Amino acid sequence: MGLFDKNNRKGGLMDEIRCDEPSYLIWKWHPSGVPVGAGSRENSIRWGSSLRVKDDEVAVFVYKQKNGTMQDFIVGPFDHTIKTANFPVLANIVGLAYEGGTPFQAEVYFINLARIIQVKFGVPFFDVYDPRFMDFGVPVAVRGTVSFGIADYREFIKLHRLSTFNLDDFQKQIRDAVNRYVKDAVANAPAAHNIPVVQIESKTAQINDVVEYDLSERLKETFGVVVSGIDIGVIEIDKSSEGYRQLMSVTKDLAGATAKAEAEAKIKDIAAKQRIEAENYEETLRIQREEGQYAQHKATQSANIGAFQVEKQTEVGVAGAEALGKMGANGAGSIDLGGDGGNGGGMGFNPAAMMASMAVGGVVGQNIAGAMGTAMSGINQPMQNGMTPPPIPVVAYHIAVNGQAAGPFDTTTLTQMANAGQITADSLVWKNGMAEWAKAGTVDDLKDLFTVMPPIPPTE
Repeated sequence: MGLFDKNNRKGGLMDEIRCDEPSYLIWKWHPSGVPVGAGSRENSIRWGSSLRVKDDEVAVFVYKQKNGTMQDFIVGPFDHTIKTANFPVLANIVGLAYEGGTPFQAEVYFINLARIIQVKFGVPFFDVYDPRFMDFGVPVAVRGTVSFGIADYREFIKLHRLSTFNLDDFQKQIRDAVNRYVKDAVANAPAAHNIPVVQIESKTAQINDVVEYDLSERLKETFGVVVSGIDIGVIEIDKSSEGYRQLMSVTKDLAGATAKAEAEAKIKDIAAKQRIEAENYEETLRIQREEGQYAQHKATQSANIGAFQVEKQTEVGVAGAEALGKMGANGAGSIDLGGDGGNGGGMGFNPAAMMASMAVGGVVGQNIAGAMGTAMSGINQPMQNGMTPPPIPVVAYHIAVNGQAAGPFDTTTLTQMANAGQITADSLVWKNGMAEWAKAGTVDDLKDLFTVMPPIPPTE
């Protein structure tokens, strides 16, 4: 037998189960023409009736079975004729419909999931105490609104009997609960959030945030509703009360003392900042002074190094001149300018040695002048990055003269000596890094000194 068998049509004409109320939260359906409170007749669902559930709406079927009262939910949108095939939510009670010729009995409630209910609340004057001055109670009143709706309809039904639900009574319950919660929050605000009672009117927004968080949780647990907003419009102090005047009197003295303490603290803070700034300035001057002394030290050190280089180069030039002098005294090709008639008693004169000595002297003089100029330039010019350039490397060779090492001589001096005939390609030379003495004509740096120049072409 089907849920609404055609053989059992004693229920009468077809009904349309829907809610057309313009504004509701919970609404109980009843057949057309049957008043609410008519007993079983208002819960009779006839064969072939249709069910229409709008979006943001849920229909709740409440019916009895052997094991107790059952509930089924149809969430909108839904629009169908009630049959076993297309209304499976009631298929578990097949066989109970129309027994004894009566229509199927079920209470149908519509729950509006979209509606937001707004409830105004007002807490009359109650004493609020500043934790610093517990002897003075200040009368405070609070007014505002709270907005809420139903989101979890299953949880809502657990907390409320749909059959006895009355919106006016429900709003009063909400209002009473909100008044209690708001009163507690405002009374505890001075101690919990360090808010002076005389300033509590200016802290409305802060208190509102605290109340909204706490109130949302409490209303959800107690009533199964979701708070969409709470607005504390006014927190009012009874400024004509004795408690307010007494509190203002004591807080005025406290405010003066506080202002004085703050001013003194600011003065101390300024003095401390000035002391720190002075210390930082002294430290900056000290660092700058040390950096200047260091730079001066480096400049003096560089000048000393330059003077030392000049001194050493001068010593090298003097040694070279002395060696060339010895070569002139002991060299071949001397001319006797007097004496004992060629017996060696007169002074020998060697033109080549003299020329070489002059050449060496000129080179040495140039080297000394250049070194002096470089050193003085380094003294007179400011150092860059605290560094001075190293001296230019000079390739110098020693020359074997009569079994003695003479020199060292740079390549410029050796060129002039070769041109003067003081050294030849067969002269033995040595420099730092050579394993042994070698003929000058075999050394790569010197072999070009002895290249035979072509004779001058004859004139026509």
